[in-house]
Amino acid sequence: MGLIGHTEECIGSVREHSDTAILFCSLGKDSLVVLDLIAPKFRHVICVFMYFVPGLEHIEKYIRWAEGRYPNTVFVQVPHWSLTRIMRCGLYCVPNPKMRLLSLKDIDANMKLKYGIEYSFYGMKKADSLNRRLMLDGYAANHYINNGKAYPLAEWTQKDVLSYMRQHRLPQPVRYSRNASGGVGFNEDCYVWMREHYPQDLAKVLKAFPMSEKILYDHDNRQEENNGS
Repeated sequence: MGLIGHTEECIGSVREHSDTAILFCSLGKDSLVVLDLIAPKFRHVICVFMYFVPGLEHIEKYIRWAEGRYPNTVFVQVPHWSLTRIMRCGLYCVPNPKMRLLSLKDIDANMKLKYGIEYSFYGMKKADSLNRRLMLDGYAANHYINNGKAYPLAEWTQKDVLSYMRQHRLPQPVRYSRNASGGVGFNEDCYVWMREHYPQDLAKVLKAFPMSEKILYDHDNRQEENNGS
């Protein structure tokens, strides 16, 4: 069975049980491809976006694009599960030792309970890492579905994803640097990029995590030292 065959088999198996799909959508390449694949197959698609800080314009514009291109799609925004760890330990904020720690599994279960849906889609691939390969290999016999989680891109490579995006004219996600393609977080590239392109978004992040301004302070000091040497 070819690449698309595996993907359609996975999507079709979920479609047999429900006309509504949940997709955990980070707005990265993989999740955008999954959205494009499942939107025509389901009556409704609920995209769960886990935010670092809510209301960032450079993220919201992608959400508006997706909801415009796929009229049967709605985005539900929830705090990223990792924020519970950040707030509990007090990383760049006042610690809250009473914060209940959550995991992706918890968010997945909450969304399924809220919407009464048994299955959720993810954009994970075997090619992502050795751990992903070992995990997904175990689900191959069941069309890459396990415990209500479906992985239609399991057999895809990064080259396959990029080719699909070109063919279907999907937008490139934000890249905070040449080497960074992940989401918003406490990393220098992300902060420097926001300061240059979306200072209003940086202001929102610094309001939520004021002590994280040290990331930019350290960056600027290194730049001065390098320029002075």
